[in-house]
Amino acid sequence: MNFSDLVSLAVLFLAALAAGAINSIAGGGSLISFPALLAFGATHGISAKMANATNNAALVPGSVAGVFGFWAEVKRSRRLVAFIAIPSIVGGLLGALLLSRTPEEVFQKLVPFLILFATLLFAGRDYINKLTRRGAAADDHITRAGGLFGFVFQLIIATYGGYFGAGQSLMMMAVFSIMGIRDIHEINGLKTASAVMINGVALIFFATQGLIAWNIALWMAGGAILGGYFAARISKRIPQKYLRWTVIGVGLAVSAILFIRAF
Repeated sequence: MNFSDLVSLAVLFLAALAAGAINSIAGGGSLISFPALLAFGATHGISAKMANATNNAALVPGSVAGVFGFWAEVKRSRRLVAFIAIPSIVGGLLGALLLSRTPEEVFQKLVPFLILFATLLFAGRDYINKLTRRGAAADDHITRAGGLFGFVFQLIIATYGGYFGAGQSLMMMAVFSIMGIRDIHEINGLKTASAVMINGVALIFFATQGLIAWNIALWMAGGAILGGYFAARISKRIPQKYLRWTVIGVGLAVSAILFIRAF
């Protein structure tokens, strides 16, 4: 391993560290880690599809850790978790299958659009957060229509999550609120448990297809776990608005560069 490889691995570790920290505080970490993997892959023979699958594998441990952080809410909402599990698992598997069947050159063309979409979604997170807090003191009241809406849209979101993933948590928070769930902690618990199911089933499928660069995924997972742990400890001292604009700036810059390269 030469010096340039060591530098590249160090950059990937730091990108995963930042992604784990940003996910812990504000969300949107994939907008940092995935572009870093794309750049690494361009010089190390890792395709865009493999970079996407590897990024998913690297960030799954952070989602699993998040479930334990919301364990009380997950237990209290176990019936809803079981209800949402069906579209989450089916959608996550469908999205992963679609990714595996997408030709590499087509996915490379889609990547700038996917990153731009995720960036714009992240930029609108304040509106989504307001939506999820609307009537937070009221009791949950999920009608049959609300349950059907949630099931269908969770299937769509999970399919997107299995295919790409960045921004799925924000979409799930909005959908759960529209369903009639008013407790923000319950929404966070459902969102985190759903993310584990979506990304977990995608991870298993990607592994069977040989789409994960495991040495890179494990290396980045270590960085993501450390980033999430330390960010959680110092989160109150980190101005979220600066992180938010940093993520948005990186996402817009990366999507612009990839648009120029692709077209």
